[in-house]
Amino acid sequence: MTENDYMHRAIDLARNSIGFVNPNPLVGAVIVKHQKIIGEGWHERYGDLHAERNALQNCTEDPAGSDLYVTLEPCCHQGKTPPCTDAIIESGIHRVFIGSDDPNPFVAGKGIEQLRRAGIEVIPHVCKEECDKLNRIFFHYITTKTPYCMIKIAMTADGKTATRAGLSKWITGESSRRHVHEIRKQFSAIMCGIGTVLADDPTLTCRIENPSNPIRIVCDSHLQIPLDCKLVRTAKDVPTYVACCHVDPHKAEILEKAGVQILEIPAEDGHVKLRSLMRKLGTLEIDSVLLEGGSALHESALRAGIVQHMQVYIAPKIFGGVSAKPAVGGIGVFEVEEAYQLSSPEIRTYGNDVLLDYDILKNLQTGV
Repeated sequence: MTENDYMHRAIDLARNSIGFVNPNPLVGAVIVKHQKIIGEGWHERYGDLHAERNALQNCTEDPAGSDLYVTLEPCCHQGKTPPCTDAIIESGIHRVFIGSDDPNPFVAGKGIEQLRRAGIEVIPHVCKEECDKLNRIFFHYITTKTPYCMIKIAMTADGKTATRAGLSKWITGESSRRHVHEIRKQFSAIMCGIGTVLADDPTLTCRIENPSNPIRIVCDSHLQIPLDCKLVRTAKDVPTYVACCHVDPHKAEILEKAGVQILEIPAEDGHVKLRSLMRKLGTLEIDSVLLEGGSALHESALRAGIVQHMQVYIAPKIFGGVSAKPAVGGIGVFEVEEAYQLSSPEIRTYGNDVLLDYDILKNLQTGV
């Protein structure tokens, strides 16, 4: 096996952490001695041992003189667990191969420096692009203190998300819908607008094997959420927030008794100010939000500049009709040059559906 092979193994191990360590990063570690893997580990749960310490604990022989492959720069500060650099130095590991730099101000090069001061050879940026992609949520959150936000859209080939009667089940096939639940597991929270709650009465849970249910957030400016909807009825089982800017104290009290947490957010044009909401969620250590709203919320989020990524599932169907719901609503841009700019997509297929995976680049109208 090559150095890249060992790092790819560490990346595979890190993916076992998805849904269980937020707002911490996904990290995998592999210990190699005499070209044989003698220890592996990953950060299994938030607050538990980090990947490097787990790998050392799992060693089948003395790690002295071995190589460590780790997807992210080892931590060198006391958090919920002791510094990983201390454990690496004490183990007698000879070389450390690192995938990504850690932008956390408590680490940010200090981990590498501490290892080198201890006489350990450090080889950075092994499979850096793949390791960076693994932790795009963590990198955004730790540097901005706001959640990484992704819009998920399921639409027909002509860009419709519902028929003129408002019907949307099911636009995409079973394979695409199963993939959506895998994506939900990656995010700390899933957010929709009150329109989606009133129209669909969703549960917004992660229905796959070994699930990790995201926190559910409803953007509900005027606190219209029905007391008998599924989200309210299950709020004591799955954490549920309602973000509003016009609070009815009596209804808020009933909702809170049902387990719903009310977030009072400043208004902008009569609606929840989304940038303020993102800052509030960041203080609650919510590092990522999957936006599964309606067309109005999608447009508001794009206009507010809070979106970093977009996934668009396109089904081989045509709804037609000027009154059928589009993927993004609002009044839209006026000039072509004002369009929201997207990256070149990654393209995958799920059954008969096509998934387009975009980064949001820049909106030339708002500059964000």
